Amino acid sequence: MNSPVLPDRVDVVVVGARAAGAATAMLLARFGLEVLAVERAAYGSDTLSTHALMRAGVLQLARWGLLDRLREAGTPLVRKTTFIYGDQTVEVEIKAKNGVEGLYGPRRTVLDALLVDAARESGAEVVHGLQMTGVLRAADGRACGIEMIDSAGSMHRVEASWVVGADGRASRVAREVEARVLHSPPAAGCSVYGYFRGLATDGYEWRYVPGASTGAIPTNGGVCVFAAVSRERFLREIAPDVARGYARILEEVSPDLSRAVADAEQLEPLRGFPGEPGFLKQAWGQGWALVGDAGYFKDPITAHGITDALRDAELLARAIASGRESALDDYQVQRDALSTELLDVTSAVASYDWTLDEVQALHRELSESMKREVKALLALGDVPAARSRRTA
Repeated sequence: MNSPVLPDRVDVVVVGARAAGAATAMLLARFGLEVLAVERAAYGSDTLSTHALMRAGVLQLARWGLLDRLREAGTPLVRKTTFIYGDQTVEVEIKAKNGVEGLYGPRRTVLDALLVDAARESGAEVVHGLQMTGVLRAADGRACGIEMIDSAGSMHRVEASWVVGADGRASRVAREVEARVLHSPPAAGCSVYGYFRGLATDGYEWRYVPGASTGAIPTNGGVCVFAAVSRERFLREIAPDVARGYARILEEVSPDLSRAVADAEQLEPLRGFPGEPGFLKQAWGQGWALVGDAGYFKDPITAHGITDALRDAELLARAIASGRESALDDYQVQRDALSTELLDVTSAVASYDWTLDEVQALHRELSESMKREVKALLALGDVPAARSRRTA
Protein backbone atom coordinates (compact mmCIF):
# COMPACT_ATOMS: atom_id res chain seq x y z
CA MET A 1 0.00 0.00 0.00
CA ASN A 2 1.39 3.42 -0.95
CA SER A 3 1.93 6.02 1.75
CA PRO A 4 -0.25 9.14 1.47
CA VAL A 5 1.27 12.44 0.36
CA LEU A 6 0.56 15.02 3.04
CA PRO A 7 1.11 18.77 3.19
CA ASP A 8 4.08 20.02 5.19
CA ARG A 9 1.98 22.62 6.96
CA VAL A 10 -1.69 23.54 7.42
CA ASP A 11 -3.63 26.01 9.50
CA VAL A 12 -5.31 23.27 11.54
CA VAL A 13 -4.69 19.54 11.87
CA VAL A 14 -7.61 17.58 13.33
CA VAL A 15 -6.83 14.23 14.92
CA GLY A 16 -9.90 12.06 14.47
CA ALA A 17 -12.41 12.24 11.62
CA ARG A 18 -15.62 10.83 13.01
CA ALA A 19 -18.62 12.95 14.03
CA ALA A 20 -16.77 15.59 16.03
CA GLY A 21 -13.57 15.70 13.99
CA ALA A 22 -15.11 15.58 10.51
CA ALA A 23 -17.66 18.26 11.44
CA THR A 24 -14.93 20.49 12.88
CA ALA A 25 -12.77 20.03 9.77
CA MET A 26 -15.72 20.81 7.50
CA LEU A 27 -16.61 24.01 9.33
CA LEU A 28 -13.02 25.24 9.59
CA ALA A 29 -12.64 24.73 5.83
CA ARG A 30 -15.89 26.61 5.19
CA PHE A 31 -14.48 29.47 7.24
CA GLY A 32 -11.51 29.54 4.85
CA LEU A 33 -8.78 27.72 6.77
CA GLU A 34 -6.47 25.06 5.35
CA VAL A 35 -7.34 21.87 7.22
CA LEU A 36 -5.99 18.33 7.41
CA ALA A 37 -8.01 15.72 9.32
CA VAL A 38 -6.49 12.31 10.00
CA GLU A 39 -8.28 9.18 11.18
CA ARG A 40 -6.79 5.79 12.04
CA ALA A 41 -9.95 3.82 11.17
CA ALA A 42 -11.12 3.14 7.62
CA TYR A 43 -13.55 5.44 5.83
CA GLY A 44 -17.15 4.46 6.60
CA SER A 45 -16.22 2.05 9.39
CA ASP A 46 -18.57 1.47 12.30
CA THR A 47 -18.17 2.43 15.94
CA LEU A 48 -20.18 1.80 19.10
CA SER A 49 -22.95 4.36 19.35
CA THR A 50 -26.46 4.97 20.62
CA HIS A 51 -27.14 6.73 17.26
CA ALA A 52 -29.97 8.95 18.50
CA LEU A 53 -29.69 12.59 17.51
CA MET A 54 -31.57 15.05 19.68
CA ARG A 55 -33.14 18.24 18.34
CA ALA A 56 -29.92 20.27 18.56
CA GLY A 57 -28.03 17.67 16.53
CA VAL A 58 -30.65 17.54 13.79
CA LEU A 59 -30.74 21.34 13.82
CA GLN A 60 -27.00 21.45 13.17
CA LEU A 61 -27.20 19.11 10.19
CA ALA A 62 -30.07 21.20 8.79
CA ARG A 63 -28.15 24.45 9.27
CA TRP A 64 -25.11 22.96 7.51
CA GLY A 65 -27.17 21.76 4.55
CA LEU A 66 -26.61 18.06 5.26
CA LEU A 67 -29.97 16.82 6.52
CA ASP A 68 -31.26 15.84 3.08
CA ARG A 69 -28.30 13.48 2.70
CA LEU A 70 -29.21 11.77 5.95
CA ARG A 71 -32.75 11.25 4.69
CA GLU A 72 -31.53 10.01 1.30
CA ALA A 73 -29.42 7.39 3.10
CA GLY A 74 -32.65 5.85 4.39
CA THR A 75 -32.35 7.07 7.97
CA PRO A 76 -35.80 6.71 9.57
CA LEU A 77 -37.62 9.87 10.64
CA VAL A 78 -38.59 9.84 14.32
CA ARG A 79 -41.68 11.85 15.22
CA LYS A 80 -42.26 10.57 18.74
CA THR A 81 -40.27 9.70 21.85
CA THR A 82 -41.85 7.37 24.40
CA PHE A 83 -40.69 7.16 28.02
CA ILE A 84 -41.98 4.19 30.01
CA TYR A 85 -41.43 4.30 33.77
CA GLY A 86 -42.61 1.00 35.16
CA ASP A 87 -46.32 0.98 34.30
CA GLN A 88 -46.49 4.68 33.37
CA THR A 89 -46.10 5.77 29.74
CA VAL A 90 -45.23 9.32 28.71
CA GLU A 91 -45.37 10.11 24.99
CA VAL A 92 -43.67 13.19 23.56
CA GLU A 93 -44.55 14.25 20.03
CA ILE A 94 -41.64 15.80 18.12
CA LYS A 95 -43.02 19.05 16.78
CA ALA A 96 -41.66 20.58 13.57
CA LYS A 97 -39.66 23.67 14.51
CA ASN A 98 -36.65 25.65 13.26
CA GLY A 99 -36.36 23.48 10.17
CA VAL A 100 -36.43 20.27 12.20
CA GLU A 101 -39.40 18.07 11.31
CA GLY A 102 -38.34 15.18 13.55
CA LEU A 103 -35.35 13.31 14.92
CA TYR A 104 -32.98 10.76 13.38
CA GLY A 105 -30.78 7.94 14.67
CA PRO A 106 -28.23 7.25 11.89
CA ARG A 107 -25.77 4.39 11.91
CA ARG A 108 -22.27 5.74 12.29
CA THR A 109 -21.33 4.12 8.99
CA VAL A 110 -23.75 6.64 7.47
CA LEU A 111 -23.24 9.75 9.60
CA ASP A 112 -19.45 9.69 9.85
CA ALA A 113 -19.00 9.06 6.12
CA LEU A 114 -21.50 11.82 5.31
CA LEU A 115 -19.53 14.31 7.42
CA VAL A 116 -16.20 13.24 5.91
CA ASP A 117 -17.63 13.74 2.42
CA ALA A 118 -18.91 17.17 3.42
CA ALA A 119 -15.51 18.10 4.89
CA ARG A 120 -13.77 17.16 1.65
CA GLU A 121 -16.31 19.05 -0.44
CA SER A 122 -15.69 22.09 1.75
CA GLY A 123 -11.97 22.01 1.02
CA ALA A 124 -10.55 20.02 3.94
CA GLU A 125 -8.19 17.14 3.30
CA VAL A 126 -9.24 13.98 5.16
CA VAL A 127 -6.90 10.98 5.25
CA HIS A 128 -7.76 7.61 6.82
CA GLY A 129 -5.32 4.97 8.00
CA LEU A 130 -3.06 7.42 9.87
CA GLN A 131 -2.39 7.15 13.59
CA MET A 132 -0.94 10.05 15.54
CA THR A 133 2.21 9.15 17.48
CA GLY A 134 2.94 12.52 19.07
CA VAL A 135 2.21 16.24 19.26
CA LEU A 136 4.98 18.52 18.01
CA ARG A 137 6.11 21.34 20.29
CA ALA A 138 7.71 24.69 19.46
CA ALA A 139 10.58 26.04 21.55
CA ASP A 140 8.12 27.89 23.78
CA GLY A 141 6.10 24.70 24.38
CA ARG A 142 3.23 25.58 22.06
CA ALA A 143 1.69 22.68 20.11
CA CYS A 144 2.69 23.17 16.48
CA GLY A 145 1.74 19.98 14.63
CA ILE A 146 1.73 16.21 14.89
CA GLU A 147 3.73 13.13 13.97
CA MET A 148 1.91 10.12 12.48
CA ILE A 149 2.46 6.62 11.19
CA ASP A 150 0.53 5.14 8.27
CA SER A 151 -0.54 1.55 7.64
CA ALA A 152 2.61 0.93 5.60
CA GLY A 153 4.76 1.89 8.56
CA SER A 154 5.95 5.22 7.14
CA MET A 155 6.27 8.22 9.44
CA HIS A 156 4.79 11.63 8.63
CA ARG A 157 5.13 15.06 10.18
CA VAL A 158 2.74 17.96 9.61
CA GLU A 159 3.07 21.39 11.20
CA ALA A 160 0.00 23.43 12.08
CA SER A 161 -1.04 26.58 13.91
CA TRP A 162 -3.64 24.53 15.80
CA VAL A 163 -3.86 20.86 16.77
CA VAL A 164 -7.42 19.73 17.45
CA GLY A 165 -7.97 16.50 19.37
CA ALA A 166 -11.16 14.77 18.22
CA ASP A 167 -9.85 11.29 18.96
CA GLY A 168 -12.40 10.02 21.47
CA ARG A 169 -12.63 9.57 25.21
CA ALA A 170 -9.16 7.93 25.37
CA SER A 171 -7.72 10.86 23.40
CA ARG A 172 -3.98 10.70 22.85
CA VAL A 173 -3.97 14.41 22.06
CA ALA A 174 -5.48 15.13 25.50
CA ARG A 175 -2.79 13.00 27.16
CA GLU A 176 0.04 14.56 25.17
CA VAL A 177 -0.99 18.12 26.04
CA GLU A 178 -1.87 17.13 29.61
CA ALA A 179 -5.39 18.53 29.47
CA ARG A 180 -6.72 18.84 33.01
CA VAL A 181 -9.93 17.14 34.12
CA LEU A 182 -12.20 19.93 35.36
CA HIS A 183 -15.19 17.88 36.49
CA SER A 184 -15.90 14.14 36.66
CA PRO A 185 -19.03 12.80 38.37
CA PRO A 186 -18.33 9.28 39.67
CA ALA A 187 -21.24 7.21 38.34
CA ALA A 188 -20.89 5.03 35.25
CA GLY A 189 -23.41 2.64 33.77
CA CYS A 190 -22.79 -0.32 31.47
CA SER A 191 -24.71 -1.21 28.34
CA VAL A 192 -25.16 -4.01 25.81
CA TYR A 193 -26.36 -3.18 22.28
CA GLY A 194 -27.90 -5.31 19.57
CA TYR A 195 -29.25 -4.64 16.05
CA PHE A 196 -32.44 -6.29 14.82
CA ARG A 197 -34.54 -6.42 11.66
CA GLY A 198 -38.29 -6.97 11.80
CA LEU A 199 -38.76 -5.11 15.07
CA ALA A 200 -41.65 -2.62 15.04
CA THR A 201 -40.97 0.68 16.78
CA ASP A 202 -42.83 3.95 17.04
CA GLY A 203 -39.95 6.38 17.39
CA TYR A 204 -37.41 6.41 20.20
CA GLU A 205 -38.48 4.23 23.14
CA TRP A 206 -36.81 4.52 26.57
CA ARG A 207 -37.93 2.19 29.37
CA TYR A 208 -37.02 2.27 33.07
CA VAL A 209 -37.50 0.09 36.11
CA PRO A 210 -35.59 0.50 39.36
CA GLY A 211 -31.97 -0.51 38.65
CA ALA A 212 -32.18 -1.00 34.88
CA SER A 213 -33.23 0.53 31.57
CA THR A 214 -33.63 -0.37 27.92
CA GLY A 215 -34.00 1.59 24.72
CA ALA A 216 -35.06 1.01 21.11
CA ILE A 217 -33.71 3.36 18.43
CA PRO A 218 -34.76 2.98 14.77
CA THR A 219 -31.67 3.35 12.58
CA ASN A 220 -30.49 2.51 9.08
CA GLY A 221 -31.37 -1.08 8.27
CA GLY A 222 -32.92 -2.02 11.59
CA VAL A 223 -33.40 -1.10 15.23
CA CYS A 224 -30.73 -0.68 17.89
CA VAL A 225 -31.88 -2.15 21.22
CA PHE A 226 -29.81 -1.64 24.35
CA ALA A 227 -30.01 -2.88 27.92
CA ALA A 228 -28.24 -0.88 30.62
CA VAL A 229 -27.49 -1.38 34.32
CA SER A 230 -25.01 -0.25 36.93
CA ARG A 231 -21.43 -1.45 36.66
CA GLU A 232 -21.92 -3.72 39.66
CA ARG A 233 -24.89 -5.49 38.06
CA PHE A 234 -23.09 -5.68 34.72
CA LEU A 235 -20.11 -7.47 36.24
CA ARG A 236 -22.34 -9.77 38.28
CA GLU A 237 -25.16 -10.57 35.84
CA ILE A 238 -24.06 -9.78 32.28
CA ALA A 239 -20.31 -10.12 31.91
CA PRO A 240 -20.24 -13.89 32.61
CA ASP A 241 -22.66 -14.53 29.71
CA VAL A 242 -23.46 -11.42 27.67
CA ALA A 243 -26.26 -12.89 25.56
CA ARG A 244 -28.05 -14.44 28.53
CA GLY A 245 -27.55 -11.33 30.67
CA TYR A 246 -28.83 -9.08 27.89
CA ALA A 247 -31.96 -11.22 27.49
CA ARG A 248 -32.50 -11.23 31.26
CA ILE A 249 -32.40 -7.43 31.53
CA LEU A 250 -34.73 -7.01 28.54
CA GLU A 251 -37.21 -9.38 30.16
CA GLU A 252 -36.95 -7.56 33.50
CA VAL A 253 -37.49 -4.09 32.06
CA SER A 254 -39.88 -4.84 29.20
CA PRO A 255 -41.30 -8.31 28.61
CA ASP A 256 -43.01 -7.20 25.39
CA LEU A 257 -39.76 -5.80 23.98
CA SER A 258 -37.97 -8.97 25.07
CA ARG A 259 -40.44 -11.11 23.12
CA ALA A 260 -40.20 -8.85 20.06
CA VAL A 261 -36.41 -9.07 20.10
CA ALA A 262 -36.55 -12.85 20.43
CA ASP A 263 -38.75 -13.02 17.31
CA ALA A 264 -36.68 -10.53 15.28
CA GLU A 265 -33.63 -11.20 13.12
CA GLN A 266 -30.41 -10.32 14.92
CA LEU A 267 -28.17 -8.57 12.40
CA GLU A 268 -24.86 -8.43 14.25
CA PRO A 269 -23.20 -9.81 17.39
CA LEU A 270 -24.05 -8.03 20.61
CA ARG A 271 -21.69 -5.24 21.65
CA GLY A 272 -20.93 -4.08 25.16
CA PHE A 273 -19.89 -0.80 26.74
CA PRO A 274 -18.16 -1.59 30.05
CA GLY A 275 -18.78 1.84 31.55
CA GLU A 276 -16.61 4.84 32.26
CA PRO A 277 -17.26 7.93 34.39
CA GLY A 278 -18.00 11.07 32.44
CA PHE A 279 -15.64 14.02 32.41
CA LEU A 280 -15.21 17.60 31.32
CA LYS A 281 -11.61 18.45 30.44
CA GLN A 282 -9.75 21.66 29.80
CA ALA A 283 -10.93 22.61 26.31
CA TRP A 284 -7.85 24.35 24.96
CA GLY A 285 -4.29 25.47 25.58
CA GLN A 286 -1.34 26.88 23.68
CA GLY A 287 -1.82 25.68 20.10
CA TRP A 288 -4.30 22.91 20.91
CA ALA A 289 -8.01 22.33 21.51
CA LEU A 290 -10.28 19.37 22.23
CA VAL A 291 -13.71 18.58 20.80
CA GLY A 292 -16.18 15.72 21.11
CA ASP A 293 -15.48 12.89 23.56
CA ALA A 294 -11.83 13.92 23.72
CA GLY A 295 -12.78 16.87 25.91
CA TYR A 296 -16.27 16.06 27.15
CA PHE A 297 -17.66 12.56 27.63
CA LYS A 298 -20.73 11.30 29.41
CA ASP A 299 -22.45 7.95 29.83
CA PRO A 300 -24.46 6.96 26.72
CA ILE A 301 -27.68 6.42 28.68
CA THR A 302 -29.02 9.87 27.70
CA ALA A 303 -27.97 9.39 24.04
CA HIS A 304 -26.66 12.93 23.74
CA GLY A 305 -23.03 12.41 22.74
CA ILE A 306 -23.32 12.94 18.98
CA THR A 307 -25.52 16.00 19.46
CA ASP A 308 -22.96 17.61 21.75
CA ALA A 309 -20.14 16.70 19.37
CA LEU A 310 -21.85 18.57 16.52
CA ARG A 311 -22.61 21.51 18.79
CA ASP A 312 -19.02 21.83 20.01
CA ALA A 313 -17.60 21.37 16.52
CA GLU A 314 -19.23 24.62 15.50
CA LEU A 315 -18.34 26.46 18.70
CA LEU A 316 -14.69 25.48 18.28
CA ALA A 317 -14.52 26.14 14.53
CA ARG A 318 -15.90 29.63 15.04
CA ALA A 319 -13.39 30.31 17.82
CA ILE A 320 -10.35 29.19 15.80
CA ALA A 321 -11.54 30.91 12.62
CA SER A 322 -11.86 34.22 14.49
CA GLY A 323 -8.07 34.40 14.80
CA ARG A 324 -8.36 35.51 18.43
CA GLU A 325 -7.08 33.26 21.19
CA SER A 326 -9.51 34.98 23.55
CA ALA A 327 -12.26 33.32 21.48
CA LEU A 328 -10.97 29.95 22.71
CA ASP A 329 -11.74 31.10 26.25
CA ASP A 330 -15.26 31.87 25.05
CA TYR A 331 -15.45 28.38 23.52
CA GLN A 332 -14.60 26.77 26.83
CA VAL A 333 -16.99 28.99 28.80
CA GLN A 334 -19.91 28.27 26.47
CA ARG A 335 -19.12 24.57 26.17
CA ASP A 336 -18.94 24.22 29.95
CA ALA A 337 -22.11 26.23 30.52
CA LEU A 338 -24.06 24.02 28.10
CA SER A 339 -22.45 20.76 29.23
CA THR A 340 -22.12 20.71 33.01
CA GLU A 341 -25.78 20.14 33.84
CA LEU A 342 -26.10 17.58 31.04
CA LEU A 343 -23.09 15.74 32.45
CA ASP A 344 -24.37 15.79 36.02
CA VAL A 345 -27.89 14.69 35.09
CA THR A 346 -26.54 11.91 32.88
CA SER A 347 -24.27 10.71 35.67
CA ALA A 348 -27.22 10.64 38.06
CA VAL A 349 -29.28 8.56 35.61
CA ALA A 350 -26.29 6.24 35.01
CA SER A 351 -25.97 5.58 38.74
CA TYR A 352 -29.21 3.56 38.68
CA ASP A 353 -29.66 4.77 42.25
CA TRP A 354 -33.07 6.38 41.75
CA THR A 355 -36.78 5.80 42.11
CA LEU A 356 -39.03 6.09 39.07
CA ASP A 357 -40.24 9.50 40.28
CA GLU A 358 -36.63 10.64 40.63
CA VAL A 359 -35.57 9.52 37.16
CA GLN A 360 -38.56 11.34 35.67
CA ALA A 361 -37.42 14.51 37.44
CA LEU A 362 -33.92 13.99 36.02
CA HIS A 363 -35.38 13.71 32.53
CA ARG A 364 -37.25 16.99 33.00
CA GLU A 365 -33.94 18.64 33.93
CA LEU A 366 -32.37 17.09 30.84
CA SER A 367 -35.16 18.49 28.67
CA GLU A 368 -34.57 22.02 29.99
CA SER A 369 -30.84 21.70 29.30
CA MET A 370 -31.56 20.62 25.74
CA LYS A 371 -33.85 23.61 25.19
CA ARG A 372 -31.03 25.93 26.28
CA GLU A 373 -28.70 24.13 23.89
CA VAL A 374 -31.02 24.71 20.92
CA LYS A 375 -31.43 28.38 21.86
CA ALA A 376 -27.65 28.85 21.98
CA LEU A 377 -27.17 27.27 18.56
CA LEU A 378 -29.88 29.38 16.94
CA ALA A 379 -28.10 32.47 18.22
CA LEU A 380 -24.87 31.60 16.39
CA GLY A 381 -25.99 32.69 12.95
CA ASP A 382 -25.24 31.02 9.63
CA VAL A 383 -22.03 29.29 8.59
CA PRO A 384 -20.68 29.61 5.02
CA ALA A 385 -21.99 27.10 2.51
CA ALA A 386 -19.68 24.38 1.19
CA ARG A 387 -17.29 25.68 -1.43
CA SER A 388 -14.28 23.50 -2.20
CA ARG A 389 -11.06 25.39 -2.76
CA ARG A 390 -10.02 22.63 -5.14
CA THR A 391 -12.62 23.75 -7.66
CA ALA A 392 -12.85 27.44 -6.79
